[in-house]
Amino acid sequence: MSRYQPPLTLTSKMLSLIAEISEQIGQLTAMDERLQTPQLRRGNRIRTIQASLAIENNTLSVEQVTAVLAGQRVLGLPREIQEVRNAFAAYEAMPDWQPSSRVNLLRAHELLMGGLIDDFGQFRRAGVGIYRGDKLVHMAPPPSRVAHLIDDLLAWLAASDWHPLITSCVFHYEFEFIHPFADGNGRMGRLWQTLILSQWRPVLSYLPVEAVIRDQQDAYYAALSAADQSAESTPFVEFMLQALSVALEEAVLGEPASDPVTDPVSDPVRKLISALHRNGPRKISDLMADVGLAHKANFRANYLRPALANELIEMTHPESPNSPVQKYRLTQLGKQAVAQLKSA
Repeated sequence: MSRYQPPLTLTSKMLSLIAEISEQIGQLTAMDERLQTPQLRRGNRIRTIQASLAIENNTLSVEQVTAVLAGQRVLGLPREIQEVRNAFAAYEAMPDWQPSSRVNLLRAHELLMGGLIDDFGQFRRAGVGIYRGDKLVHMAPPPSRVAHLIDDLLAWLAASDWHPLITSCVFHYEFEFIHPFADGNGRMGRLWQTLILSQWRPVLSYLPVEAVIRDQQDAYYAALSAADQSAESTPFVEFMLQALSVALEEAVLGEPASDPVTDPVSDPVRKLISALHRNGPRKISDLMADVGLAHKANFRANYLRPALANELIEMTHPESPNSPVQKYRLTQLGKQAVAQLKSA
């Protein structure tokens, strides 16, 4: 058994967030089982994958990721399409893994990074520094120490009696600090935290916390940096617990009462198409303001994606989904839906 104990200061903020998250998990577990359909779980898995890869500069949208996984042709960089396929395979294999297994950890990296780097599924053999722009923000331990550090961390994980919420966040930070692979460390850390949490509460297997991290990416990196500077994971643990709480709040309160795919005019979609009817073609930022939302992941999941899927709205530049001038407008079907709503 490892004697290693990751440095951490337990704070009142952590305790408060743990209590809040536990209550939210109870609410999510007690929700109507209809809201935990395979369709919704797949949608959340797609959001998770798109967001985790977007943090690593993958430019594919949720709609494009959905199309890739459906076997449809997508206009995108071959590497980005491969990243999507790899990530989906890794998340789908997750139930078969043990968080404290080095073999499983290496297998996960093999699935995530196969065909993308030469030494997938192997610890790095060279030094690595993490940069933000031109600034070095973290120098990882030398490669000669990586295997030993990871084994210590996995042994600690296996023996830890800390609360799983704390354990998962601490592991995530310590893993990023070691930076054991030549590439893919960020997505691996997020995947492994999900694995740890899913074995504690299965409902967390499909929680797209990565979407919250993507929307708070600067704060995510700032928390990593603050943890490095304080030589303990406390700032990062507080950030991740807050992100988990936001993701759970969205899951509990953000889902519309009706199925957004089978019911094309759910309440969120009704607000969206009504705003487009009033104001004409709009950018995402403008539409979010129109419907009173600040959280982009929530807006995409419950407003934009269902309206697109049901062909009520369309892009003004469909050939370039991520164009900075991209807007959305009503289709003929959307105009008919608005007319029906007005006459109802």
